[in-house]
Amino acid sequence: MSGDARAFWLAYPGKGEIRPEHVAAPAGDEVLVRTLHTGVSRGTETLVFTGRVPASQWPHMRAPFQHGDFPAPVKYGYLNVGVVEQGPAELLGRTVFSLFPHQTRFVVPASAVTVVPDDVPAHRAVLAGTVETAVNALWDAAPLVGDRIAVVGGGMVGCSVAAIAAMLPGVRVQLVDPDESRAAVADRLGVSYVHPDDALGDCDLAIHASATSAGLTRALELLAPEGTVVELSWYGDREVTVPLGEFFHSRRLTVRSSQVGGITPGRRRTYAERLAVALDLLRNPVFETLVTGRSGFDELPEVLPRLADGSLPALCHVIDYPEE
Repeated sequence: MSGDARAFWLAYPGKGEIRPEHVAAPAGDEVLVRTLHTGVSRGTETLVFTGRVPASQWPHMRAPFQHGDFPAPVKYGYLNVGVVEQGPAELLGRTVFSLFPHQTRFVVPASAVTVVPDDVPAHRAVLAGTVETAVNALWDAAPLVGDRIAVVGGGMVGCSVAAIAAMLPGVRVQLVDPDESRAAVADRLGVSYVHPDDALGDCDLAIHASATSAGLTRALELLAPEGTVVELSWYGDREVTVPLGEFFHSRRLTVRSSQVGGITPGRRRTYAERLAVALDLLRNPVFETLVTGRSGFDELPEVLPRLADGSLPALCHVIDYPEE
Protein backbone atom coordinates (compact mmCIF):
# COMPACT_ATOMS: atom_id res chain seq x y z
CA MET A 1 0.00 0.00 0.00
CA SER A 2 1.31 3.45 -0.92
CA GLY A 3 -0.31 6.73 -1.68
CA ASP A 4 -0.63 10.39 -0.95
CA ALA A 5 -0.40 12.23 2.34
CA ARG A 6 -0.27 15.83 3.48
CA ALA A 7 2.31 17.42 5.78
CA PHE A 8 2.87 20.75 7.50
CA TRP A 9 6.06 22.53 6.39
CA LEU A 10 7.71 25.71 7.57
CA ALA A 11 8.12 27.45 4.21
CA TYR A 12 10.13 30.30 5.71
CA PRO A 13 10.34 31.75 9.25
CA GLY A 14 6.87 32.79 10.32
CA LYS A 15 5.04 31.12 7.41
CA GLY A 16 3.78 27.54 7.41
CA GLU A 17 1.87 25.64 4.74
CA ILE A 18 0.42 22.21 4.06
CA ARG A 19 2.10 20.34 1.21
CA PRO A 20 1.38 17.02 -0.50
CA GLU A 21 3.67 14.08 0.27
CA HIS A 22 4.16 10.71 -1.42
CA VAL A 23 4.22 7.78 0.98
CA ALA A 24 5.97 4.64 -0.29
CA ALA A 25 4.81 1.14 0.59
CA PRO A 26 6.38 -0.09 3.85
CA ALA A 27 9.10 -2.72 3.77
CA GLY A 28 8.93 -5.81 5.97
CA ASP A 29 10.51 -4.09 8.97
CA GLU A 30 8.44 -0.90 8.62
CA VAL A 31 4.96 0.32 9.52
CA LEU A 32 2.48 2.57 7.73
CA VAL A 33 0.84 4.87 10.29
CA ARG A 34 -2.26 7.01 9.88
CA THR A 35 -2.00 9.99 12.20
CA LEU A 36 -4.79 10.57 14.71
CA HIS A 37 -3.31 13.50 16.65
CA THR A 38 -0.12 15.52 16.95
CA GLY A 39 0.89 17.92 19.67
CA VAL A 40 2.60 21.27 19.24
CA SER A 41 5.62 21.55 21.51
CA ARG A 42 5.08 25.26 22.08
CA GLY A 43 8.54 26.19 23.33
CA THR A 44 10.74 24.41 20.81
CA GLU A 45 8.41 24.45 17.82
CA THR A 46 7.70 28.17 18.06
CA LEU A 47 11.45 28.84 18.14
CA VAL A 48 11.77 26.78 14.97
CA PHE A 49 8.71 28.49 13.46
CA THR A 50 10.16 31.95 14.04
CA GLY A 51 13.61 30.98 12.74
CA ARG A 52 15.37 31.41 16.07
CA VAL A 53 17.46 28.23 16.15
CA PRO A 54 21.12 29.36 16.22
CA ALA A 55 23.21 28.01 13.35
CA SER A 56 25.58 26.42 15.87
CA GLN A 57 22.69 24.25 17.12
CA TRP A 58 21.25 23.14 13.78
CA PRO A 59 22.79 19.64 13.98
CA HIS A 60 21.70 19.18 17.62
CA MET A 61 18.16 20.43 17.08
CA ARG A 62 17.26 18.06 14.25
CA ALA A 63 14.13 16.07 15.01
CA PRO A 64 14.42 12.30 14.40
CA PHE A 65 12.28 12.37 11.24
CA GLN A 66 12.83 15.96 10.20
CA HIS A 67 12.89 16.70 6.47
CA GLY A 68 14.67 19.78 5.18
CA ASP A 69 17.14 21.96 7.03
CA PHE A 70 17.03 24.96 9.34
CA PRO A 71 15.98 27.65 9.12
CA ALA A 72 13.59 26.61 6.28
CA PRO A 73 12.00 24.99 4.42
CA VAL A 74 11.70 22.31 7.06
CA LYS A 75 9.18 19.70 8.23
CA TYR A 76 9.54 19.64 12.01
CA GLY A 77 7.72 18.08 14.96
CA TYR A 78 7.94 15.09 17.30
CA LEU A 79 4.66 14.43 19.14
CA ASN A 80 2.65 12.06 16.96
CA VAL A 81 -0.01 9.47 17.80
CA GLY A 82 -1.50 7.31 15.07
CA VAL A 83 -2.81 3.89 14.20
CA VAL A 84 -0.79 1.25 12.34
CA GLU A 85 -2.51 0.44 9.05
CA GLN A 86 0.17 -1.89 7.68
CA GLY A 87 3.08 -3.66 9.35
CA PRO A 88 3.93 -6.62 11.61
CA ALA A 89 0.93 -8.52 12.93
CA GLU A 90 1.62 -7.54 16.55
CA LEU A 91 1.35 -3.83 15.63
CA LEU A 92 -1.46 -3.92 13.08
CA GLY A 93 -4.37 -1.80 14.27
CA ARG A 94 -2.54 -0.63 17.40
CA THR A 95 -2.37 2.99 18.52
CA VAL A 96 1.26 4.09 18.63
CA PHE A 97 3.38 7.08 19.61
CA SER A 98 6.29 8.21 17.47
CA LEU A 99 8.58 11.19 16.98
CA PHE A 100 7.22 12.05 13.54
CA PRO A 101 6.27 15.57 12.38
CA HIS A 102 2.78 16.82 11.49
CA GLN A 103 1.73 14.56 8.58
CA THR A 104 -1.45 12.63 7.78
CA ARG A 105 0.28 9.30 6.94
CA PHE A 106 3.89 8.15 7.06
CA VAL A 107 6.20 5.14 7.01
CA VAL A 108 8.87 4.53 9.67
CA PRO A 109 10.79 1.54 11.01
CA ALA A 110 8.66 -0.59 13.31
CA SER A 111 11.25 0.02 16.02
CA ALA A 112 10.44 3.75 15.91
CA VAL A 113 6.90 3.38 17.26
CA THR A 114 5.76 2.60 20.80
CA VAL A 115 2.36 1.09 21.57
CA VAL A 116 0.12 3.36 23.63
CA PRO A 117 -1.52 1.60 26.60
CA ASP A 118 -5.19 0.84 25.96
CA ASP A 119 -6.31 3.02 28.88
CA VAL A 120 -4.44 6.13 27.68
CA PRO A 121 -6.64 8.22 25.36
CA ALA A 122 -4.94 8.80 22.00
CA HIS A 123 -5.12 12.60 22.24
CA ARG A 124 -3.51 12.55 25.70
CA ALA A 125 -0.72 10.29 24.45
CA VAL A 126 0.74 13.18 22.40
CA LEU A 127 2.09 14.36 25.76
CA ALA A 128 4.42 11.35 25.90
CA GLY A 129 7.43 13.26 24.61
CA THR A 130 6.91 16.11 27.07
CA VAL A 131 6.29 13.81 30.03
CA GLU A 132 9.43 11.91 28.99
CA THR A 133 11.35 15.21 29.22
CA ALA A 134 9.93 15.73 32.71
CA VAL A 135 10.89 12.20 33.76
CA ASN A 136 14.43 12.84 32.54
CA ALA A 137 14.57 16.13 34.44
CA LEU A 138 13.56 14.45 37.68
CA TRP A 139 16.11 11.69 37.12
CA ASP A 140 18.70 14.46 36.83
CA ALA A 141 17.32 16.32 39.85
CA ALA A 142 17.04 13.16 42.02
CA PRO A 143 14.50 14.58 44.53
CA LEU A 144 14.15 12.93 47.92
CA VAL A 145 11.12 12.20 50.09
CA GLY A 146 10.09 15.38 51.90
CA ASP A 147 12.01 17.76 49.62
CA ARG A 148 10.94 21.36 49.07
CA ILE A 149 10.71 21.83 45.31
CA ALA A 150 10.01 24.92 43.23
CA VAL A 151 9.08 24.50 39.57
CA VAL A 152 9.66 27.89 37.97
CA GLY A 153 7.73 28.25 34.72
CA GLY A 154 4.23 26.86 34.32
CA GLY A 155 4.37 25.85 30.67
CA MET A 156 3.88 22.42 29.18
CA VAL A 157 7.18 21.03 30.50
CA GLY A 158 7.07 22.76 33.89
CA CYS A 159 3.55 21.54 34.58
CA SER A 160 4.55 17.99 33.62
CA VAL A 161 7.46 18.15 36.07
CA ALA A 162 5.19 19.50 38.81
CA ALA A 163 2.59 16.78 38.23
CA ILE A 164 5.15 14.00 38.57
CA ALA A 165 7.00 15.60 41.51
CA ALA A 166 3.70 15.87 43.38
CA MET A 167 3.47 12.07 43.38
CA LEU A 168 6.49 11.82 45.70
CA PRO A 169 5.69 11.36 49.42
CA GLY A 170 5.96 14.34 51.72
CA VAL A 171 7.14 16.89 49.16
CA ARG A 172 6.24 20.56 48.99
CA VAL A 173 5.84 21.53 45.33
CA GLN A 174 5.30 25.12 44.23
CA LEU A 175 4.45 26.04 40.65
CA VAL A 176 5.97 29.50 40.26
CA ASP A 177 4.67 31.63 37.39
CA PRO A 178 3.61 35.26 36.91
CA ASP A 179 0.48 34.17 35.01
CA GLU A 180 -2.19 33.86 37.68
CA SER A 181 -4.33 31.70 35.41
CA ARG A 182 -1.85 28.92 36.26
CA ALA A 183 -3.45 28.76 39.74
CA ALA A 184 -6.33 26.66 38.42
CA VAL A 185 -3.91 24.38 36.57
CA ALA A 186 -1.75 23.95 39.68
CA ASP A 187 -4.81 23.07 41.76
CA ARG A 188 -5.77 20.30 39.33
CA LEU A 189 -2.19 19.00 39.36
CA GLY A 190 -2.21 18.82 43.16
CA VAL A 191 0.49 21.46 43.74
CA SER A 192 0.54 25.03 45.05
CA TYR A 193 0.53 27.99 42.70
CA VAL A 194 2.55 31.05 43.72
CA HIS A 195 3.43 34.29 41.98
CA PRO A 196 7.24 34.71 41.78
CA ASP A 197 7.08 37.56 44.31
CA ASP A 198 5.37 35.30 46.87
CA ALA A 199 7.28 32.03 46.38
CA LEU A 200 8.63 30.29 49.46
CA GLY A 201 12.39 29.96 49.75
CA ASP A 202 14.61 27.37 51.45
CA CYS A 203 14.08 24.97 48.54
CA ASP A 204 16.21 21.86 48.11
CA LEU A 205 15.56 21.87 44.36
CA ALA A 206 14.34 24.31 41.76
CA ILE A 207 13.39 23.07 38.30
CA HIS A 208 13.56 25.97 35.86
CA ALA A 209 11.43 25.90 32.71
CA SER A 210 10.39 29.50 32.02
CA ALA A 211 13.05 30.23 29.35
CA THR A 212 13.64 33.69 30.86
CA SER A 213 16.55 35.27 32.71
CA ALA A 214 14.12 36.49 35.38
CA GLY A 215 12.87 32.93 35.94
CA LEU A 216 16.36 31.49 36.30
CA THR A 217 17.31 34.29 38.69
CA ARG A 218 14.22 33.62 40.82
CA ALA A 219 14.96 29.89 40.83
CA LEU A 220 18.42 30.60 42.25
CA GLU A 221 16.98 32.98 44.85
CA LEU A 222 14.58 30.31 46.15
CA LEU A 223 17.31 27.76 46.93
CA ALA A 224 18.55 26.78 50.35
CA PRO A 225 22.34 26.56 50.84
CA GLU A 226 23.81 23.73 48.71
CA GLY A 227 20.62 23.71 46.62
CA THR A 228 20.43 22.91 42.91
CA VAL A 229 18.66 24.45 39.93
CA VAL A 230 17.98 21.98 37.15
CA GLU A 231 17.78 24.02 33.96
CA LEU A 232 15.28 22.72 31.42
CA SER A 233 14.83 25.87 29.36
CA TRP A 234 16.14 26.14 25.85
CA TYR A 235 16.70 29.77 24.89
CA GLY A 236 17.42 29.52 21.18
CA ASP A 237 19.45 32.55 20.12
CA ARG A 238 18.73 34.62 23.24
CA GLU A 239 21.44 35.51 25.75
CA VAL A 240 20.78 34.85 29.44
CA THR A 241 21.84 37.07 32.34
CA VAL A 242 21.89 35.75 35.90
CA PRO A 243 23.45 37.04 39.17
CA LEU A 244 26.41 34.79 39.91
CA GLY A 245 27.70 37.25 42.47
CA GLU A 246 25.71 38.05 45.60
CA PHE A 247 24.53 34.79 47.19
CA PHE A 248 25.53 32.31 44.46
CA HIS A 249 28.95 31.43 45.91
CA SER A 250 28.17 32.02 49.58
CA ARG A 251 25.31 29.50 49.41
CA ARG A 252 27.34 27.09 47.24
CA LEU A 253 24.54 26.77 44.71
CA THR A 254 24.56 24.54 41.62
CA VAL A 255 23.05 25.04 38.17
CA ARG A 256 22.73 21.77 36.27
CA SER A 257 21.53 21.33 32.71
CA SER A 258 19.02 18.64 31.77
CA GLN A 259 18.28 17.70 28.18
CA VAL A 260 16.07 14.89 26.97
CA GLY A 261 18.68 13.83 24.41
CA GLY A 262 20.77 12.20 27.14
CA ILE A 263 20.02 10.00 30.16
CA THR A 264 21.95 10.76 33.33
CA PRO A 265 25.02 8.49 33.57
CA GLY A 266 24.52 5.48 35.80
CA ARG A 267 20.74 5.52 35.46
CA ARG A 268 20.79 2.17 33.60
CA ARG A 269 17.70 2.89 31.52
CA THR A 270 17.31 2.88 27.76
CA TYR A 271 15.43 5.54 25.82
CA ALA A 272 12.68 3.00 25.11
CA GLU A 273 12.32 2.28 28.83
CA ARG A 274 12.14 5.99 29.61
CA LEU A 275 9.37 6.49 27.04
CA ALA A 276 7.51 3.49 28.48
CA VAL A 277 7.63 5.17 31.91
CA ALA A 278 6.15 8.34 30.40
CA LEU A 279 3.31 6.46 28.70
CA ASP A 280 2.56 4.57 31.92
CA LEU A 281 2.34 7.86 33.83
CA LEU A 282 -0.14 9.15 31.25
CA ARG A 283 -2.70 6.63 32.52
CA ASN A 284 -3.27 9.22 35.26
CA PRO A 285 -6.11 11.55 34.18
CA VAL A 286 -4.39 14.47 35.93
CA PHE A 287 -2.41 14.97 32.70
CA GLU A 288 -5.64 15.83 30.88
CA THR A 289 -5.16 19.23 32.55
CA LEU A 290 -2.30 19.97 30.15
CA VAL A 291 -4.44 19.62 27.02
CA THR A 292 -5.72 23.18 26.75
CA GLY A 293 -6.85 23.43 23.15
CA ARG A 294 -7.52 21.50 19.95
CA SER A 295 -7.57 22.40 16.26
CA GLY A 296 -7.93 20.55 12.99
CA PHE A 297 -4.90 19.70 10.87
CA ASP A 298 -5.98 22.10 8.10
CA GLU A 299 -5.91 24.96 10.63
CA LEU A 300 -2.25 24.40 11.55
CA PRO A 301 -0.84 27.16 9.27
CA GLU A 302 -3.03 29.67 11.17
CA VAL A 303 -2.59 28.09 14.61
CA LEU A 304 1.22 28.11 14.82
CA PRO A 305 1.63 31.89 14.33
CA ARG A 306 -0.89 32.46 17.13
CA LEU A 307 0.94 30.05 19.43
CA ALA A 308 4.22 31.79 18.57
CA ASP A 309 2.97 35.32 19.32
CA GLY A 310 1.00 34.29 22.41
CA SER A 311 -2.41 35.32 21.07
CA LEU A 312 -3.47 31.68 21.43
CA PRO A 313 -2.49 30.73 24.99
CA ALA A 314 -1.83 27.05 25.46
CA LEU A 315 0.00 24.38 27.38
CA CYS A 316 -0.38 21.48 24.95
CA HIS A 317 -2.34 22.31 21.80
CA VAL A 318 -3.54 19.11 20.14
CA ILE A 319 -3.98 18.84 16.38
CA ASP A 320 -6.74 16.47 15.27
CA TYR A 321 -6.47 14.72 11.90
CA PRO A 322 -9.22 13.86 9.42
CA GLU A 323 -9.74 10.31 8.23
CA GLU A 324 -8.28 10.31 4.72
